[in-house]
Amino acid sequence: MKKILIINGPNLNLLGKREPAIYGSLTFTEFFETVKERYKTVELSYFQSNVEGEIIDKMHEVGFSFDGIVLNAAAYTHTSVAIGDAVKAIETPVVEVHISNTFSREEFRHQSFISPNAKGVILGFGLQSYELAITSFL
Repeated sequence: MKKILIINGPNLNLLGKREPAIYGSLTFTEFFETVKERYKTVELSYFQSNVEGEIIDKMHEVGFSFDGIVLNAAAYTHTSVAIGDAVKAIETPVVEVHISNTFSREEFRHQSFISPNAKGVILGFGLQSYELAITSFL
C-alpha cells in the first residue's frame, strides 16, 4: 500500500471560513474524509502547521520512507528558501499544490521556492488539486 502525506501550510487550517470565494466553504477535514474514502488502497496521512520549521521537520520525518508528499506550503511557497531546500534534500517525491491559480493573483505569488525541486506543480483546481496530486503517485 502506498503511503502519501498531505502537508498544508499557514492559514489552511481556516479552510471553510477563510475567503470562501477563493478557497470554498468546505473544511479540509471534511474534504480529507472524502478523499480517504475515494482512495482506500492508499495510506493517506494529513499534517497542517502554521510554523515553517514544523513543516520542514515533518518532511524530514517522512521524506525517506513515504511514497509521496502533497505539499501546499501556502504563503511559505513564495518566501521559504528553507522549505524549498527541504524538498530538495529528501528522497520522497513532492508535488506542490495550490487551491487557487497563484498566477491570477498578486505578483509576489508568481514565485515559488518549491517548484524547482518538486516532481510537479498543480494549481487552480480548488481542492481537486490535491486529488490530482495523489493520482500522480499511483
